[in-house]
Amino acid sequence: MLEPVKFSTYHGGSREDGYLDFSASLNPYLPEWLDEMFQRAKEISTRYSYYERLEEELGELLGEPLTVTAGITEALYLLGTLALRGRKVVIPRHTYGEYERVARIFGAEVVKGPNEPDKLAELVERNSVVFFCNPNNPDGRFYRVKELRPLFYAVEDRKALLILDEAFIDFVERPESPEGENIVKLRTFTKSYGLPGIRVGYVLGFSEAFRSVRMPWSIGSTGVAFLEFLLKDGFEHLRRTMPLIWREKERLEKELRVKSDANFFIKRVGNAREFVEALKRHGILVRSCESFGLPEYVRFSVRKPEENGRLIEAFRELGEEF
Repeated sequence: MLEPVKFSTYHGGSREDGYLDFSASLNPYLPEWLDEMFQRAKEISTRYSYYERLEEELGELLGEPLTVTAGITEALYLLGTLALRGRKVVIPRHTYGEYERVARIFGAEVVKGPNEPDKLAELVERNSVVFFCNPNNPDGRFYRVKELRPLFYAVEDRKALLILDEAFIDFVERPESPEGENIVKLRTFTKSYGLPGIRVGYVLGFSEAFRSVRMPWSIGSTGVAFLEFLLKDGFEHLRRTMPLIWREKERLEKELRVKSDANFFIKRVGNAREFVEALKRHGILVRSCESFGLPEYVRFSVRKPEENGRLIEAFRELGEEF
């Protein structure tokens, strides 16, 4: 009979109402066309959601072929089907837990290593698969192409495959991304458009392979409507809102003595579980990093100015206690 997979992951995002939610790392500024988009989704919800034309147009906008997926999560499971069975999978410590979960579901051998490109490169073997989150979740560290070179040189030399999770790259000032035949890049609009309930992402690299195994109609009518409005928008929403987020990021860095290249931070607080509960009494929700193997840290995102002010004040009030 069927047995459950004995490995689970915990994801951020509020499961309770009534809190100011800093636990999910999202753009706090929603697109101005959101209501029109939902109306469009309603209009097309009585038919199957074919989106091949929109996929091609998005590829033209980005300048290379791509595969639209239901967020990065679907892409990870497609990778399981295409590349993980029976292979060695190298995963950094203190990173997104879904990599290991998917690898174990598909029977891969998981090897953990440091979250540093040069040291991780030493673990790459022939035909292995390497996951690397850039910027990394939960600490927000972004590695430039020059810093990544030891890793993708090792991947290239040993005929391995590098999976670059760039879910938060839109939040990086002056981002850059490596190119290579042995690289798959995973990206999503969930974070940068502040819409985690709309499951739309994409994969760069090996488009024919990914399209051959993806689930039909996976993004639904709301995802199709989102793509239609995204293409009309041409990423103007990101150009308008990212500077607002970067300005508030600098403020939080100064006030709370933290540092990140993305739109979220980790901060050492002692007992993360107790600190999360203490902040909840202030009406604020942050993410414990216990599931990342960092039980003394919490993660919190950048929100709007007045909301960030509440977070700063709450940290100050709890400072002596923690």
